[in-house]
Amino acid sequence: MNTISIVSFIIATASVAIFTYIIVSKMKKSDSPTEEYFTGGRALAWPIVAGSLLLTNLSTEQLVGLNGDVFGDKALVGLAWEALAAFAMIATALLFLPTYLASGFTTTPAFLEKRFDKMTRSMVSGLFLFGYVTVLLPVVLYTGSLALITMFDLNISIWVVAATIGVLGSSYAIFGGLKSVAVSDTLNGIGLLIGGLSIPFLALTSLGHGSFIEGLSILGNTNPEYLKVLTQNNLDGNPVSVPWPTLLTGMMFIQIFYWSTNQVIVQRAMAAKSLAEGQKGVLFASAMKLVGPVMLCLPGIIALHMPDLVIEKQDQVYGAVVRHVLPDWSLGLFAAVLMGSILSSFNSALNSASTLFSLQFYKGYINQNASDQEIVTTGRNFGIALAVASIIIAPLLSQLDSIFQYLQKVNGIYSVPIIAIFLLGILTKHIPAIGAKIGMAVGFISYAYFVFFPIENLHWLHMYFISFTWSIMVMLLIGYLKPKTEAEIKESDKRDPAPVDMTPWSRAKDVSIAIIGATVVIYILLTIASS
Repeated sequence: MNTISIVSFIIATASVAIFTYIIVSKMKKSDSPTEEYFTGGRALAWPIVAGSLLLTNLSTEQLVGLNGDVFGDKALVGLAWEALAAFAMIATALLFLPTYLASGFTTTPAFLEKRFDKMTRSMVSGLFLFGYVTVLLPVVLYTGSLALITMFDLNISIWVVAATIGVLGSSYAIFGGLKSVAVSDTLNGIGLLIGGLSIPFLALTSLGHGSFIEGLSILGNTNPEYLKVLTQNNLDGNPVSVPWPTLLTGMMFIQIFYWSTNQVIVQRAMAAKSLAEGQKGVLFASAMKLVGPVMLCLPGIIALHMPDLVIEKQDQVYGAVVRHVLPDWSLGLFAAVLMGSILSSFNSALNSASTLFSLQFYKGYINQNASDQEIVTTGRNFGIALAVASIIIAPLLSQLDSIFQYLQKVNGIYSVPIIAIFLLGILTKHIPAIGAKIGMAVGFISYAYFVFFPIENLHWLHMYFISFTWSIMVMLLIGYLKPKTEAEIKESDKRDPAPVDMTPWSRAKDVSIAIIGATVVIYILLTIASS
């Protein structure tokens, strides 16, 4: 990078930090240190909720991983990750969020303690922490480091870059709490939306030798099969990463896990100042997921039309495209935008992990009489330990062929049992705690078996669905043979007063229907274009 790039990077990154401090300092503060640190004092308006949701999800593991996958697939099947995410977020807004907010839960597993028992909550919290430590945090650091090194042709060890990102990201989460995380997410999200959408625009212009329209024409007329969204094999005859039958099996359930039960995501909506504000934020983010493929998939498809790009492995595609199309003077600004997305996902996961550990394990078992300040301090110390562990693990992921596939496959080990128990916990009342524990064990063990001993020609998303089904069936069977008593059901139905206004948003269902309709139209148009 030249001097201008370096200066612009520093100014842009520092500006986000300064504006975050100013905005947070003016927001209403809670009298409870734990409420303030872990839920932002439940003071977030819908734009902050939406921005934080989007940027927590939209990071380099998506930009790098998903663009890499569509490049390797030679097909646009990766669109399904964004399209079905929109559907899952609708479920969050209409079903899950009202349930969580009704009793003022600070964490999503807290609902499970109310529905089942404390041990069930602890088991799920432990599974979440397992996922954050082994998958999410290291993947964010690795993909972020890889993107920066590839884009700017840096001759720096990935360990050094990962450590730098880890230190910067943890500072927001550890010392600022959820408010700082959410506000910085929103500010960075604006920059990422502008910068991220500019990359495919510039790439198409480059493809068309200076003409955006000509670039679109080449994209649509040269190998239109690249635009296929529903297929099992690409034009080379190789299986794609997301065959269309998986949309009817495991894909939808893994999306519900991520968007409706995952503490990292749902924590943002649970910090809304009212149910209506939370629903507005979630549904706006859902609508924006339909724009996401322009950033997350299209550059990978465009790269297939650029034979001059030097790409040794598919996860280098996004960085190569960015470096190819951006002028030198703008690299620093885009680096700041990209750094913002990396920091967002990292600090969000770190804050959520600290929340789970301090409230569930420290307060629940280690020091039940802990003061609010002790809980917050413990959360900060745990966050520091996680940041260090993630920095150590991240560079080891360089041995993988597809980081996005690794992310989703390993996620299934803990997400299968979690989504099964959450769904039945919300939709039924008669399943006892022992049924939940056994069902989780069945889901965990069965999917882990599939990961280590895969069945030939059976896609991992189908394996996900099979394990999920087994988990559900076991819980329903136990609920049938040994259901909860009426007294137990009555006790689990008790609710504390809601901490926020629970009046739902009047337009929530209308907006949800519009999002579903728009998704169907997009799939129809792309199917026509690729035929």
